[in-house]
Amino acid sequence: MARAKEKSAYVCQECGADFPKWAGRCTECNAWNSLTEIRLPSTATSHTTGPAGVSGYAGGNPQITLLSEVRISETPRETTGLDELDRVLGGGLVEGSVILIGGDPGIGKSTLLLQTLLLLQSRMPCLYVTGEESLQQVALRAQRLDADMQGKQGQLTLMSETSVEAILAHCARQLPRLLVVDSIQTLHTEGLTAAPGSVSQLREGTAQLVRFAKRHEVTIFIVGHVTKEGALAGPRVLEHMVDTVLYFEGDPGARFRVIRAVKNRFGAANEIGVFAMTDRGLKPVSNPSAIFLSRHEQPVPGSVITVTREGTRPLLVEVQALVAEHPGGNPKRLTVGLDQNRLAMLLAVLHRHGQIALYDQDVFLNVVGGVRVTETAADLPSLIAILSSFRDRPLPDGLIVFGEVGLAGEIRPVTGGQERLFEAAKHGFTHAIVPKANLPARPIEGLSITAVSHINQALDLL
Repeated sequence: MARAKEKSAYVCQECGADFPKWAGRCTECNAWNSLTEIRLPSTATSHTTGPAGVSGYAGGNPQITLLSEVRISETPRETTGLDELDRVLGGGLVEGSVILIGGDPGIGKSTLLLQTLLLLQSRMPCLYVTGEESLQQVALRAQRLDADMQGKQGQLTLMSETSVEAILAHCARQLPRLLVVDSIQTLHTEGLTAAPGSVSQLREGTAQLVRFAKRHEVTIFIVGHVTKEGALAGPRVLEHMVDTVLYFEGDPGARFRVIRAVKNRFGAANEIGVFAMTDRGLKPVSNPSAIFLSRHEQPVPGSVITVTREGTRPLLVEVQALVAEHPGGNPKRLTVGLDQNRLAMLLAVLHRHGQIALYDQDVFLNVVGGVRVTETAADLPSLIAILSSFRDRPLPDGLIVFGEVGLAGEIRPVTGGQERLFEAAKHGFTHAIVPKANLPARPIEGLSITAVSHINQALDLL
């Protein structure tokens, strides 16, 4: 019998597209010199005949199940001991789930996962696989976290390995209930000749880990590197393969860290958890609104408090604006934590419907605390903060504002209006300016609410 010919393919290192032959430019993402040759494992193929003489059929008899016959049971969860992490995961760990976590170097990914394993070691067998650090470095980090090295936490199993097959062979024998892989960019599979960290290695290594997790009901944390733009390195197919994708946000030099769930099959997406970095590791922050509010001794111009909604949690943040006269011909428009294109649109609405022109002014917008606000509820507070700074008039203390601004100048409602008002009242705010459609049916104790339907009504109130 003739030996099967070894096959090869060319895979783009930017987007993961594969081609039968080399080319200077990838036709999918238009990246130049990004195609790399990989050797495909030779497999013997057999020509089979399926039902009704269909050639090439080799699938067998798939099982068909009616939707009404599917048994639905509540997904059991295992709490991690870190309340903020449980919130982001949707209530805790789910058996057989695969969680991809990414973030900037030094942000605290390895620290958080090691803390989680130390807390869960007494309840379930855990395994920490490191491909970047030595076992001594992991042990030193555990000492800094004040782990009980002579007790149950000292029984945590560690492995320094980069072969996916070797890791899964050990897990098949020991069957840990929780596995941490740090990081996926260092792993390689024996079936491919590409270098570790390449698109093909990332895709195949993650696929093997996902199959193992589903077959043996093992929860797996996968640490992923990020690009300079802040996105997870590798093809987007990795995010589709896993169950949950978490992003670590925040300045590595700052004290507070934010974990955001951008995908979660077992909970709400866009949920956030807030942690404070200490010399003993990451500590959950149960009341993040308090740290993002910088209460001034006296009211200052350009400062407005709003209530944003992150997942299921209402969060109080401070929006600051600075408007200064620009001596040149091209005024600056800069935002931190908000969409810059949204700012340009709001200034146009303010000019058209509020008759306030800022074409000769520099406008700067900032969300205090490094929080990134992506929803439209920050439109109205942004406009009010800009006007407050432009007129140099501080807003009254105890004011809360939220609402979306339309191109016609109308104030549109936002989701979760009543929960936002309850959160504001809980923190001692006494007056609120909200869209008319978000006016609650019953009054809220201690909170005076003013409903507006157009931008001119909001400006007249100020």
